[in-house]
Amino acid sequence: MKRRHALALGLSVPALRPARAQAFPTRPLRLIVTWPPGGTTDILARQLQPQLSAGLGQPVIVENRGGASGAIGAAELARAPTDGHVFGMVTSTVISATLLSRQPYDPLRDLTPIMLLARVANILVVHPSLPVHSVADLIALARARPGALTFGSPGIGSAVHISGEMFKLAAGVDMVHAPYRGGGPALADLISGHIQLMFGNASSTLPYVRDGQLRAIAVTSAARASYLPRVPTIAESGLPGFAIDEWYGCLGPAGMAPVAVERINAALSTIIAQPAERARLLEMGAEVVGGSAAEFGRFMAEDVAKIGQVVRDARIRVE
Repeated sequence: MKRRHALALGLSVPALRPARAQAFPTRPLRLIVTWPPGGTTDILARQLQPQLSAGLGQPVIVENRGGASGAIGAAELARAPTDGHVFGMVTSTVISATLLSRQPYDPLRDLTPIMLLARVANILVVHPSLPVHSVADLIALARARPGALTFGSPGIGSAVHISGEMFKLAAGVDMVHAPYRGGGPALADLISGHIQLMFGNASSTLPYVRDGQLRAIAVTSAARASYLPRVPTIAESGLPGFAIDEWYGCLGPAGMAPVAVERINAALSTIIAQPAERARLLEMGAEVVGGSAAEFGRFMAEDVAKIGQVVRDARIRVE
């Protein structure tokens, strides 16, 4: 009987090992947000946090690691353990930061895609005093007055900045870039008339468009934004093929455990499938994307190529 009992125990241990190896999560998770508190990335992360905790069966703790246009948090994420208990909420600057200066991570080599959550169009907005009501008007004015128009951005390499440089290249115009220490100061100067235009993030720009403090003349996305259906895209306004969005997604370190990627992706899919959640995001100017980790990986590779081309053609450098 002892031998039979020992044999039974010996067989049961290997049988349990796969189940234990696949258990995830086994402790609280850290969600690194690569921007400071209060911004769109932080708001989105904290909005998802309670339901993520419930869906994963463990607390999800948000940790802000801002700085260097998201590069500081992304570098910490790249160094994280691969068991999946540390993942991050990032924006498209996770790519542009590495293209503009040396960073201790490569977005395609050192990070694991989990899900592309949402895309936010940038809105081409002008001060109401500017005699511009369309993209054609803006191009004509910029060509007539080379270097006289200034567009603001939250900083060099931000999606807002890249959008402006793309526009300059596509339209063949000379406009001056004014980098600020964040989107808020840039918008404040635009509203007060110190600068003339901006390719503003929809989440922060929409309120000023809705109350008439800024005039929206186009969106940078490939299709019209559902929250501004009457505002045309830049592509349909005379610059075919023009399309760039700011995006928000979840990433982990390279080599992240597949079971962790699958579980987090599934939990996020459940959350963003809820009509109330989609409506909340849309109110922020964010249109839900979702999809698989593999789809996000392909999207990131395409974005690296697109942004890299703009950086080279516009000769953007960190000042």
